[in-house]
Amino acid sequence: MKLKLLFGFLISLLASSVMAETRLNVVGLFSGKALVSINGSAPQSIGVGQTKNGVKLVSADSESATFVVEGKRQTLKMGQAASVAGSAGPVSNDPVSLYADSRGHFTGKLSINGASLKYLVDTGASTVAMNSGDAKFAKIDYEKGEKVPVNTANGMVMAYLVTVNTLKIGTITLNNVDVIVNEGGSPSMVLLGMSALNKLDMKRDNSIMTLTKKY
Repeated sequence: MKLKLLFGFLISLLASSVMAETRLNVVGLFSGKALVSINGSAPQSIGVGQTKNGVKLVSADSESATFVVEGKRQTLKMGQAASVAGSAGPVSNDPVSLYADSRGHFTGKLSINGASLKYLVDTGASTVAMNSGDAKFAKIDYEKGEKVPVNTANGMVMAYLVTVNTLKIGTITLNNVDVIVNEGGSPSMVLLGMSALNKLDMKRDNSIMTLTKKY
């Protein structure tokens, strides 16, 4: 009996360690703003379009608020709470929803070699592009890549073409993605170009873009 209890305890401990959750509790609602407690924290105010502790507020009024956590949409009313499973466990490749900012741009955070980087969806870029500082942060040995000419706002420059083994966008994992690395600080964030977007189905509904892995 003791062995069974110990085994059950170890299983539950393992399960809790591989599946993180974000606990969200709505304590106040206003037009364009929500007052929330995240993982038991003191109540904090979030405006539409803002992200705090991985929680983004999409819309809010006096009746309800809609959030996005780990690419998952959650609508809550005053006093309601929810626990949203994080991505610490196995990647599911579920669709990821992005929401346009005030300029109509779709941005988010991706992961390369465990490094979290901000990205901008850029259908006009033939490949994913990043600056050398972000590449070093993601432990990419880009100087071993192929030198290629690239057109920039300052004219033609030489950059490095490398292949990233794994690139994660929320619950989606992409493998063998071509990336251009530019020396210096341009671009200011990772441009999610067609070398990644070609592996995804993109559907846009007004200010919402949904990404789904093709294969």
